[in-house]
Amino acid sequence: MNMVFPACFSHSNTLSSATNHLPQNLTTCIYQTQFCNSPTYLTLTWSKNMFSHSLTIYASDSFSFTISLNPPTFSFLKTRHGSKSIYLTHHHYQRIKLYWDFTRAQFPHNSAEPESCFYLAVSCNARLEFFLGDLYTELTRRSGLIMTRQMTEPTLLSRREHVFGRKNYVSRAKFLGSKHEIAIECNGDVLAVKVDGEVTLVVKRLAWKFRGNERIFVGGIEVEFYWDVFNWVDSNSFNGNNMNGHAHGVFIFQVGDGGVWPEMVGPEKRLMRKSMSSMEHTSTPAMSPSPSCVSVLQWAEESSDCGRSSCSSSTKSGGSNNAGFSLLLYAWRRD
Repeated sequence: MNMVFPACFSHSNTLSSATNHLPQNLTTCIYQTQFCNSPTYLTLTWSKNMFSHSLTIYASDSFSFTISLNPPTFSFLKTRHGSKSIYLTHHHYQRIKLYWDFTRAQFPHNSAEPESCFYLAVSCNARLEFFLGDLYTELTRRSGLIMTRQMTEPTLLSRREHVFGRKNYVSRAKFLGSKHEIAIECNGDVLAVKVDGEVTLVVKRLAWKFRGNERIFVGGIEVEFYWDVFNWVDSNSFNGNNMNGHAHGVFIFQVGDGGVWPEMVGPEKRLMRKSMSSMEHTSTPAMSPSPSCVSVLQWAEESSDCGRSSCSSSTKSGGSNNAGFSLLLYAWRRD
């Protein structure tokens, strides 16, 4: 997939109103699973801002559906569980059904993605194919679904997260089954990476080292770390004079051969389109969008042998034994 990585948001007069609609957190995860005996990539995009909280479920060439996770306005609508049937006819007649319950879901601080007390499931022709969450008993009681195989936790191939802040950016991710908190701090001309509160890497003189990669360890796991903060340097962010208004850096944590980059859909796609549109209207030759974000992604891809790409096809590499994982962070500076 040809992915577009804009350098910043607009600094026009509409910025203040648009800022209220920017996500507090936006996370996209891609899982490897099977639907109706066909290998499939399933993309989940969790988005939260001041006015909305939603989940977009996307299976390429099959379906896309968005669930609102906002608390109900009226007291007699007390639950947020439900289901949705989708009929596919482009190959053979198939009935896909989505089930969800976020009534008591627990969300970490500033996270759009729940960590407990929820379920999300997908069935194909009344057989359970995908399950995420910890309320499996409630799902089976309500739906009567039949498991087609031993149900294990879905394989998470990649996670892409947009984090917003001024100097500190925090993400939580699993590396080969082990949960860790990843923090990136940028103070002046120094970049620090922390894993579970411990400093793992310090990069000084970012004006000269705005791109690079180093090998670090996360919970004893070897991880290749890539960074690209050229947009921050180019917008004079280090001097407190961010002419672009909202520049972003790109950071990649790659385990093994890495994962598969998820397609941008739903709110994430709209965020990037809005950003690019703003730049096209406000950029001058001296402030033109930089290809830096594209370069670091290509750099990470070329460092592996698996030829990773987005899941533009539901049958693409679905049966591979790739044990790699990639965490991709967009760190947006709010000044």
